[in-house]
Amino acid sequence: MLSLNLPFDASSTFNVLCVGAHSDDIEIGCGGTILRLARKYPNCVFHWIVFSANGLRADEARRAARLLVGEKALRGPVIKSFKDGFMPFVGAEAKETFEELKPLSPDLIFTHYRKDAHQDHRLLSELTWETFRNHLILEYEIPKYDGDLGQPNLFVPLDTGDCQKKIECLMDAFESQKGKHWFEQEVFLALMRLRGIECCSTSGYAEAFYCHKLVL
Repeated sequence: MLSLNLPFDASSTFNVLCVGAHSDDIEIGCGGTILRLARKYPNCVFHWIVFSANGLRADEARRAARLLVGEKALRGPVIKSFKDGFMPFVGAEAKETFEELKPLSPDLIFTHYRKDAHQDHRLLSELTWETFRNHLILEYEIPKYDGDLGQPNLFVPLDTGDCQKKIECLMDAFESQKGKHWFEQEVFLALMRLRGIECCSTSGYAEAFYCHKLVL
């Protein structure tokens, strides 16, 4: 297993853009990695945008973002009200939102996997690549009923503390989701355990991503 490091030291200030279709996507897909980055790079700034969240779900998105990175490091979250499941049909409006994000020129971007079975996820991944053509983009995965998990090629080992904090954030912030059969601690922990096995993480846990372009 080969390892690469980000070109920053602990005192560096760099910008991370976190893109999520729904209010818990970012936390599920890359919450542990965000916690690791926030700890390793105290000056890291997280720009947070959620495209489909209204009412309680919007409140949950704001709470979760603050729980993960804290007020000081957080920019946003920007909360949009696109209808869940209908984003491909209003793609022009979603595209305009991305154009507003372009001036950020982030150093690192987290977005959805381009082959995700959920149509909203796929659209946002596509628009991310259209908007940020010369950036480091990592596509995260979301476990779901559709059974669309693949073979990611980039892994971020996590210590057990970050895994636990990620799960606590999900359970604490997203009360509205607890009735769903897939929204369980065991599901989130199991996926991190599986990815930990695949990258020989010393803790046994990791998050995994798809990285389509990387310059060595």
